[in-house]
Formats: sequence, structure tokens, C-alpha cells
Amino acid sequence: MIITTTPSIEGKKIMEYKGIVFGEVVSGVNFIKDFAAGLTNFFGGRSNSYEGELVEARENAIAEMKKRAERMGANAVVGVDIDYEVLGQGNMLMVIASGTAVVVQ
Repeated sequence: MIITTTPSIEGKKIMEYKGIVFGEVVSGVNFIKDFAAGLTNFFGGRSNSYEGELVEARENAIAEMKKRAERMGANAVVGVDIDYEVLGQGNMLMVIASGTAVVVQ
């Protein structure tokens, strides 16, 4: 399945629009990662623990969106957008992938 942020796919013709498709992931950040990120915040630098959590959540949201597009009969998703939000008291991360499920030829 082709997944792209562009509104079309070069060399492919969109034959049918199946509809908007989403993939949502809400991920909790555990105490150890939170503590490690707090130290990084204090001393400076990048937070590998949070970055890893963010990468995993984004990949899972895209995978969920892809599954839902396949169930709709699509073979591609165009116009993909990824949104990030922090929920609760900062210990929950929400990632939403959205796009248009299409059939290309």
C-alpha cells in the first residue's frame, strides 16, 4: 500500500475515493521514562526515551490507518497528516494519522 503526504501519486491515477481514514494511538509514558526525560530537561540534551515513544506511537498510528484503509478496499492513502497531542497531566501521548483512502491504478 502506498501512503503519502501528497494529494496524488506520480504515475498513478486515482480511480476511486473511499473516504477519510484515521489511525489513533494513545500511549502512556511510564514513570522511568518520565524521570529520565526530567533529568534530560534539567541537564539539557535530547530525550531518547520520549523520542522512542513518539516514533513507536507514530508508526502504530500509520499502521492502524493502513489497516482501516485496506478494510475499505483502498490500495493507497493520500494527503496523510500526522497530529500529536499531550493528554492528561502530560503523561499520555496521542498521535493521529489521517488521510484519504483511495484506489489507484
